[in-house]
Amino acid sequence: MVTIKEISSKKDITQFVKFPFKLYKDNPYWVPSLIKDEVDSFDKNKNPVFEHAEARFFLAYKGHEIVGRVIAIINWFEVNDQKIKKMRFGWFDFIDDIEVSKALLEKVYEIGKSHQLEYIEGPVGFSNLDKVGVLTKGFDHLGTMISWYNFPYYIDHLEELGYRKEKNFDESYFSVKDVDITNYRKTAQLVQERYKIKPLNFTRSKDIFPYVDEMFDVFDKTYSKLSSFVPISDKQKAFFKKKFIGLINPEYIKFVMNEEGKMVAFAITLPSFAKALQKANGKLFPFGFWHLLQARKNSKEVLFYLIGILPEYKRKGPAAIILNEFHKTYHERGIEIAYRSAELEDNTEIHLLWKNFNPVYHKKRSTYRKDIKY
Repeated sequence: MVTIKEISSKKDITQFVKFPFKLYKDNPYWVPSLIKDEVDSFDKNKNPVFEHAEARFFLAYKGHEIVGRVIAIINWFEVNDQKIKKMRFGWFDFIDDIEVSKALLEKVYEIGKSHQLEYIEGPVGFSNLDKVGVLTKGFDHLGTMISWYNFPYYIDHLEELGYRKEKNFDESYFSVKDVDITNYRKTAQLVQERYKIKPLNFTRSKDIFPYVDEMFDVFDKTYSKLSSFVPISDKQKAFFKKKFIGLINPEYIKFVMNEEGKMVAFAITLPSFAKALQKANGKLFPFGFWHLLQARKNSKEVLFYLIGILPEYKRKGPAAIILNEFHKTYHERGIEIAYRSAELEDNTEIHLLWKNFNPVYHKKRSTYRKDIKY
């Protein structure tokens, strides 16, 4: 018999975060989170996302054993301001037992119905900065720190329970040494001269902080028309700045500025922390921090995290400047492979950006939807 328990205490939330460590134990492709960081991210007093979102946490039990988990999420900005009557769910993990997945999703359905929402979609997070989607292809590839991993049976459970694919995402990678940067270098020089824009590079993290708010303004304007977009509040920007900027190599952040000193484009890549996080196994101490530090300094793989271009500059070539600058940095650092995080399948602009890099599309993921009946 499956029992569902709604949780809120720090002790129970910690058990919630730890459940995948048991489910994916010894799986060579799963990348664990840092337990303390994830617990803190679910703390309503620490994470400003809860100013605009409501989350309820559920654990599934068989006897005294935890066998599944889910977060039921309502983003009130999305519901009230954008008029998108969506019930979200995320952090959805479970053993291969349909009664477990069914019981968890029934809780999500009940909450959505009680708020007169129209449909359920997931797995998704609170905003565009969170992980997204069920993995549907690429189960034998190493995950990343910004994506969920899951077993193939997740798809079967969702479809058996009446959920259907809503949005599709691609992930890919390319070999840096195989990239012919010649055309990008020429284009970068041309657009700098024609449109009076130029790259801004960094060697110290502290020099980036004054630009972070402006960077998120560019991010918002870049993606505002996408169906999955939810704006990022000022407090969320500050939270991101404090939590992540110091972790990212400063030379892996590129800005493009116009002659008035305003940002028109940006991109962030991360060193690959996947193997370091596997070694850390959820803990910074005693050795986790050292593994992460070594990856930050020595990883030969990078992960494209965010890229944004103001709409009025998209056809003016700032992407060529960014890619040219990254190619210089990767050459200096000996980077071999660049991975791209999940990108909407129908985001044709982003796919066109990468078409000359000979990308290998090695993963697919999807969100799943179910309408709420009244």
